[in-house]
Amino acid sequence: VQLQASGGGLVQAGGSLRLSCAASGRTFSRHAVGWFRQAPGKEREFIGGIDWSGGSASFADSVKGRFTISRDNAKSTVILQMNSLKTEDTAVYYCAVSLFASQYANPRSYIYWGQGTQVTVSS
Repeated sequence: VQLQASGGGLVQAGGSLRLSCAASGRTFSRHAVGWFRQAPGKEREFIGGIDWSGGSASFADSVKGRFTISRDNAKSTVILQMNSLKTEDTAVYYCAVSLFASQYANPRSYIYWGQGTQVTVSS
């Protein structure tokens, strides 16, 4: 599976951004997909994940209520919608595919990674 995240950019605090994760590979639709981020000097943080069907999702407390994840298996795409952005959301954002279909909340299940996209939130 090959992944490419896009849609990052510069946004003011309180604004919104929509990140896309495009995947290649026939088995994409059978696997959970997650989003991570890494800010300078900090460890990688699991933001949330969605199961293979798009019916269930889980989010970190830091983004719960502000971020949503959706997927379109026909287009092999997963969307991270980010609303009410804060300066502390500034990071490089990565999408990843899990080895499993339903372990979307388990950060350790993600084994395929794409290149990240930079999100910068200004005050």
